[in-house]
Amino acid sequence: MSPVAAIVLAAGRSTRMGAANKLLCPVDGEPMVAHAVAAALASRARPVIVVTGHEADEVEAVLPKGVTVVRNADHASGIASSLRCGLAAVPDEAGAAVVLLGDMPRVGAAAIDTLIALFAEAPRVAAVAPSWQGQPGNPVLLARRLFADVMQLVGDEGARRLFAGRSDVMNVAMDDPAVAIDIDTPEALAGLAANEGR
Repeated sequence: MSPVAAIVLAAGRSTRMGAANKLLCPVDGEPMVAHAVAAALASRARPVIVVTGHEADEVEAVLPKGVTVVRNADHASGIASSLRCGLAAVPDEAGAAVVLLGDMPRVGAAAIDTLIALFAEAPRVAAVAPSWQGQPGNPVLLARRLFADVMQLVGDEGARRLFAGRSDVMNVAMDDPAVAIDIDTPEALAGLAANEGR
């Protein structure tokens, strides 16, 4: 099986978090983005590519060693530009990329490896997309055959828009609520700690 890369999107402005950059907010004593990157590094995916943009110096300062950093100068235009930057950095030999969001600190290496294993069993699929209790989730695995279409996305369009009506997208129900938990607001960050403190 050809390698599968990981792309961690960590370029956003986190406008709904107020003055704070959510990716630098502490979760279990570590910056939020560090959790997503650590999960990627603990998985089978290689290389691990981190796309930075907003407050790039500060975000890059907290990244662990062993990642490839790509700066998105156009990050203010929306997530599509960060996707394009990440995919452009994927080595030619990689057959797919798992796209992680830097604001999903509870996604672990097991979820990433599950997507990679499913792709290994069905290499003709264009994407492997998780869900939890009917909610669309992340990360999402994109096969190389879908890269060209993703590179055409603009603004705040994510790759999931391309999945509608395709018979070659594998949708996977996961027993892992982490794939549906992203942290966009101070309330969500506080709720993360409260829910796990019960």
